[in-house]
Amino acid sequence: MRVLNSSLITETVKRLCVEANCYLPGDMKSCIEQAYAQEDWPQAREILDRIMENYHIADEKHQPICQDTGVACVFLKIGQQLHIEGDIAQAVNEGVRQGYTEGYLRKSVVRDPLDRVNTGDNTPAMLYYEIVPGDQLEITVAPKGFGSENMSQIK
Repeated sequence: MRVLNSSLITETVKRLCVEANCYLPGDMKSCIEQAYAQEDWPQAREILDRIMENYHIADEKHQPICQDTGVACVFLKIGQQLHIEGDIAQAVNEGVRQGYTEGYLRKSVVRDPLDRVNTGDNTPAMLYYEIVPGDQLEITVAPKGFGSENMSQIK
């Protein structure tokens, strides 16, 4: 059985939070540019053009692609032959806390949807666990923006 200290999870999640918010992979950029080239509707072309402008500015200035960095969704594929020393959830949340703070990312998570008090550090993250064969750990960070929440209501 392989042993992994949870501090490595914290460091990895911290790095991935910044990368996921600031860098768009080349294949995604290509898809957006291809969609722009094939789009006939002027309003859709304008939206795609602004998306491309945003990621070009983010690349130049090393800043988030979108101001709405939302909640950190963290997907963990944990090998069944892997033992993690320490608390996984605490390690992930500490990585989110550090990544959003040191990366100057907007902190928009609230502790409760009814009282709407911001946690101030973008935790807790949304955690998704999957147990898989082997002794490896795969971590994926996917920020989910909160823009759609601005137009919703609870009654």
